[in-house]
Amino acid sequence: MVVTQLSLEFRFQGKKLRGFSCELTRSPHGVLPESVLTTTCQVAIPILLSGLGMMTAGLVMNTVQHWPVFQEVKDLLTLVPPLVGLKGNLEMTLASRLSTSANTGQMDDCQERYKIISSNLAVVQVQATVVGLLAAVASLMLGAVSREELDWAKVALLCTSSVITAFLAALALGILMTCIVVGARKFGVNPDNIATPIAASLGDLITLSILALISSFFYRHRDMWYLTPLVCIGFMAVSPLWIFIAKQNPPIMKILKYGWFPIILAMVISSFGGLILSRTISKHQFKGMAVLTPVICGVGGNLVAIQTSRISTFLHMWSTPGVLPVQMKRFWPNPCFTFCSSEINSVSARVLLFLVVPGHLIFFYLICLVEGQSVTSSKIFLVLYLVAGMIQVVILLYLAEVMVRLTWHQALDPDNHCIPYLTGLGDLLGTSLLALCFLLDWLLRGGADFADLVSELVSAPP
Repeated sequence: MVVTQLSLEFRFQGKKLRGFSCELTRSPHGVLPESVLTTTCQVAIPILLSGLGMMTAGLVMNTVQHWPVFQEVKDLLTLVPPLVGLKGNLEMTLASRLSTSANTGQMDDCQERYKIISSNLAVVQVQATVVGLLAAVASLMLGAVSREELDWAKVALLCTSSVITAFLAALALGILMTCIVVGARKFGVNPDNIATPIAASLGDLITLSILALISSFFYRHRDMWYLTPLVCIGFMAVSPLWIFIAKQNPPIMKILKYGWFPIILAMVISSFGGLILSRTISKHQFKGMAVLTPVICGVGGNLVAIQTSRISTFLHMWSTPGVLPVQMKRFWPNPCFTFCSSEINSVSARVLLFLVVPGHLIFFYLICLVEGQSVTSSKIFLVLYLVAGMIQVVILLYLAEVMVRLTWHQALDPDNHCIPYLTGLGDLLGTSLLALCFLLDWLLRGGADFADLVSELVSAPP
């Protein structure tokens, strides 16, 4: 498909026409291209803002890990990645859906816009409430391996804190996403480029702050045994109201019926990242793990969410569900095609890769500046950290290309089915690679026996 755009410019002097100029743009790729500079500018600023938010979240986590509730209820640390990952499973998915609706003109009518926004927000609240409870259960199950008995007071605290945190964070970020997408549409900015990273700029910080405050509140009132189950049941009881609102929009109701598996599986994947975090965060060999985990996980998740949203919009605009364009017929494309071709999605992948190293350097420098005693100053570690960041993003961007093609071929919406998996994998890859960086740095600088450390990590209680 060839797309042609004709731009006319008329020049007047007073009321008289003195001249005009025209510009004809033809694109053989089926979509009017953004220049590399435009894409870079629209993506770089939100990514930097999101990095500052994630860096602040890391500093917050480095502080709250020493609070009594986090020392006493160790499963709260396992809960951090899946709860923080909800912004990828829910808010980034919401942003991608709204961006696609805005770019395809579905939100140009005020009445239709209200129906799309209200039903999407309602679905996100139901998903957040249920997945928040499941995340707490998953954390308890992962921690049960080394636990001799179950403390039901701690179980109630963990479940209630998780549900309230997921609910409030999803509500705040959902409203923010709506405002960003509608505003971007009015100002002529592609919401695919800015919506997801701006959500992440506050997502990690809001989620961690709410979790720390809510869990500390219930920990201080742990003598009132009935308080936590009562509040948890109250939040769950509101779910029918959100389902009623979502029924206004039948396509959105399909998400509520069939969209659970990607979100729940992504939450489980993130929970394994949380298990790695809880095992390593208190060890001196992994000094700085708490501060850097939100940054490396967030950067990878943001970049892959942007790319997935852009590919999804491309397919929604110029293809039919179940039918892949000619240039995307192969399910497993050559990596060189994914990163080195002249196709519009390949160009955006290169732009996103270009941002990884400068972004991580800026965030690492700022973290060292603000709280240098919490991060290792080893140059070996910095090199390993940058390599890990690049490996994470390369893997995620290639998987995004593959998963979107497979999903679209099955006539499924990539906005709903790909982003949760990819952000969950981003959390697991980021946490694993970061732990490996600390481990290699410690060994290269003459640390103790590798086998002893591994044995200590495996046998230590979470």
